[in-house]
Amino acid sequence: MGGASIKVLREKVFDKSRWMQLPRDVIIGHNVLGEIPSVCRDLNLGSRALLIAGEHTMGIAGERIAALLGETCEVETCVTHGNSLEEIAAVEKAGASADFMVGVGGGRVIDTAKIVSYNLDRQFISVPTAAAHDGVASSRATVPSPEGNVSLSAHPPIAVVADTGIIAAAPRRLLASGCADIISNYTAIQDWELAHRLRGEPLSEYAMALSKMTAEITVKNAAVISAHTEESAWMVMKALVSSGVAMSIAGSSRPASGGEHKFSHALDRIAPGQALHGEQCGLGAIITMYLHGGDWRWIRDSLKKIGAPTTPAGLGISDETAVEALLAAPSIRPERFTILDMGLSRERAEAIVRMLYEE
Repeated sequence: MGGASIKVLREKVFDKSRWMQLPRDVIIGHNVLGEIPSVCRDLNLGSRALLIAGEHTMGIAGERIAALLGETCEVETCVTHGNSLEEIAAVEKAGASADFMVGVGGGRVIDTAKIVSYNLDRQFISVPTAAAHDGVASSRATVPSPEGNVSLSAHPPIAVVADTGIIAAAPRRLLASGCADIISNYTAIQDWELAHRLRGEPLSEYAMALSKMTAEITVKNAAVISAHTEESAWMVMKALVSSGVAMSIAGSSRPASGGEHKFSHALDRIAPGQALHGEQCGLGAIITMYLHGGDWRWIRDSLKKIGAPTTPAGLGISDETAVEALLAAPSIRPERFTILDMGLSRERAEAIVRMLYEE
């Protein structure tokens, strides 16, 4: 006897839901800082602003933004010297009465604004002064700890205002680092697919496609980007924002963070301050692409075109340090499965590092 006529079980309803936070306004171009007051009015952010900047970036753009905002709202400025837990606490105290925050600077400043705005339940505007990594539009924030840098989940900016004139004037190395961070998306999504096949980790095909497309556009325009012009800054900033959006769609950093990022974070512990985050991720991408059986030489050549380092020596570290970072990588975020968690031996790690110098 069939059970079709017995209506005992309640019909299941599709209930897969989660918040997806994305920047609402993104303005990239020449001399766009003047648009910030219009952005604030458009988003109805309030009448009291806390502007957060570093000592250097306050002079580059912070003072001008404060003057622009001062025409329509109360502005308090806060100069940070890093993004330590103590600095974050001090900025949070300064912003207790603010309606919104504006982070003006590089990664540490924007990460501080990201965490403070999250803790105070306020919105923030991201105003990058360099294109060194993809944190300008993502929900992830990195803070230092005694064990090394830790990646935290906060929320993305409500708006991104990127002046290509300012970004193009930053040191060439910073733009190359940002490109390397984007190119490493190639191996990040391969690690995500591997975790899906071996561990059943859920995938977001849309986020993966956007992440891959962002890397492809960067590689395709490597020659233009290497010229280090405002057009270069415009292309890289668009790619960095797209990479951040991919992470927001996925609800995690998976589309842009795999084994190459675990390698980078391991280097932060072993040899802190020796190289930029994106540079380390680029080198990690060459290695992890090799382990995936992909065209690692193509990744290496793309990085060379944009002026990013492709060997441990280029990062200013020893080969042994790179080996130690590869072996330590599985201890970084062990819940995030990547190709480096498959059991790399010291002998093979040493051979791979030697391979990086081959033409």
